[in-house]
Amino acid sequence: MESENKTKFIAFSSQKGGVGKSTFTVLVASELHYRQGYNVAVFDADFPQYSLVKMKNRDLGMVMENEFLKKAAFRQFTSINRKAYPIIEHKAEGVVQAAIEFLESSDLRFDFIFFDLPGTVNTPGILKALAGMHHIFTPITADRVVMESSLVFTQLMNDVIMKKGSTSIKSINLFWNQVDGRERSPLYELYSKLIGELGLTIMRTQVMNSTRFRKESEAAAKTVFRSTLLPADERLMKACRMDQFIAEFFEIINS
Repeated sequence: MESENKTKFIAFSSQKGGVGKSTFTVLVASELHYRQGYNVAVFDADFPQYSLVKMKNRDLGMVMENEFLKKAAFRQFTSINRKAYPIIEHKAEGVVQAAIEFLESSDLRFDFIFFDLPGTVNTPGILKALAGMHHIFTPITADRVVMESSLVFTQLMNDVIMKKGSTSIKSINLFWNQVDGRERSPLYELYSKLIGELGLTIMRTQVMNSTRFRKESEAAAKTVFRSTLLPADERLMKACRMDQFIAEFFEIINS
């Protein structure tokens, strides 16, 4: 799995709930699969809630009930000649091997597999699953509890797993999420400096706060943001700087 031409294993992972790991998994997977032409699959290993599997079922129902979204989905799937990306349910234990077996049994060549993993290192198999990723992206917010949890988690990845050598990890990337554009908090600068002093990597892009991150498609909606069946509206992506995030994401994985 090390060749640049092979499938990349990506996880948005954090040890703190509510910071956006599942949302970013969907946003980036949908952008890459539906808008940018890559073949994507997702493994939902966040047992027992399996929120992405449930989200896809809700999205299917919403598209069938909303005439605008139904037409948008028809145009999209006719244009790209590609099915919706699969979301496969699996526990964290053994999920990397399950993904490898999935790739070997598929007639389709996948460019990316995204993994939605549990938010605790005590979960059986989680450290082995993380060690099997090529790139890990960790959303953080300017909150003391979130920062402490995220930095401990990232240092564990950096100092224990990566330095042992038995890992596929090429990069671990912290990034600011839920940034309030109306507020100039000194915490961002202070924490960014601390992250650098710890020898960790933080992305340039700061993703702006938006209520859309906590919303799925609504019954009368004419735009979508967080959806497993359609890419996020480009204007909404730009408004929260997700377009910049995607560009930097590609810089990282292709470097």
